[in-house]
Amino acid sequence: MLGKIEDKASAVESKDIVVPIGPFHPALIEPVYFRLWVQGERIVNADIKVGFCHRGIMRLMEDRSFQRNIYLAERVCGICSHSHSTAYCETVEQLGDIEVPDRARYIRTLVFELERIHSHLLWAGVGMDLIGFETLFMLLWRDREQVMDLIEAATGNRVIKSINTIGGVRRDISKDMLGKIEDKLKVLEKATLNAVEAVVGDPIIKARVKGIGILTTADAKRMGAVGPTARASGVNIDVRRDDPYSAYNEVTFDVITRSEGDLYAKVEVRLLELLQSISICKQCVDKLKTLGGSIVAETIPEFAPGEEAFGKVEAPRGELMYYIVSNGTNIPERVRMRTPSYVNNPTLPLQLIDETIADAPIIIAGIDPCLSCTDRMVEVIDAKSGKSETNTLREIALRYGRKWRRT
Repeated sequence: MLGKIEDKASAVESKDIVVPIGPFHPALIEPVYFRLWVQGERIVNADIKVGFCHRGIMRLMEDRSFQRNIYLAERVCGICSHSHSTAYCETVEQLGDIEVPDRARYIRTLVFELERIHSHLLWAGVGMDLIGFETLFMLLWRDREQVMDLIEAATGNRVIKSINTIGGVRRDISKDMLGKIEDKLKVLEKATLNAVEAVVGDPIIKARVKGIGILTTADAKRMGAVGPTARASGVNIDVRRDDPYSAYNEVTFDVITRSEGDLYAKVEVRLLELLQSISICKQCVDKLKTLGGSIVAETIPEFAPGEEAFGKVEAPRGELMYYIVSNGTNIPERVRMRTPSYVNNPTLPLQLIDETIADAPIIIAGIDPCLSCTDRMVEVIDAKSGKSETNTLREIALRYGRKWRRT
């Protein structure tokens, strides 16, 4: 780790107690391992270890066609499946200079913002559960069901939306369905306003999360934090505004920021972003009522060898990047992705130091970490020779005398 962590690490003494959290723990849905060095209740140093659920999706994409890879991209993360498929499709469309019809761009944007609302409400509910506010947890997830119904109405699915295709979208949204979506958005907006008031205006919640888990602006920039995590620390970035994609250059919205960098600021940013997302959804519905045309490009050209493309979107957790290289066939030569959690997760030790053990679970949840989209292949470096090599799980198991069993 960097800076503050290095300073703290030198202060760790043998008398400090190490408190392990994970990799399998009732409070963790995905496997991750935290080590907390504590003196009494105070955390004096922290470390994070990932790598327990690597699935090799980027490598699998290099054996499948551009079209089939959409299904893999959607399964990187269930919560933001549309973000991944949009980022992938738009990168491929850059690669082939494919023009997406206007109607398809607005449908993508509508589903994108519905997914953001679903993700933020899910995160807020989990956060309320972690601090013991069970009633608000259930109310937030009740409102989330409204969003899930909207997503199902627009795409036919609740989790893996499967609406994107290279050059556009797979299905249209009828005028009758747009009217139903518009009605539900009004109900959702009222429920969201109540949720924002209940969370942000509650003095007990404010006392519980105010001033803990601070990530300063300087540390956020130095560690490369993105999304709501960065915006809560005063870093005014948002791909939707800074590098527009889909129909984001044709809708209006505000980028919500806070300067405090604590957990309360993260709560404010995400909850106020809900209202911006609902506004964007309304604008998309209004536009789709009058906008005609096709929903997919008429022809998909062949991809020239050696061509490369780089695309990015603003996923619910932050900036999501895809890099694709073509070899002239219908199968990509290289596919690489950088997910938001890949850069946000390393900021957690900075936020945990000098806090108490009791605050650790909610601080960890504060950045909305995702582990399934974070894990990568591990490069092993020999400390003496400096030689590096990449090993499979089987090779690592055999090297250290473990029995290997394929399950």
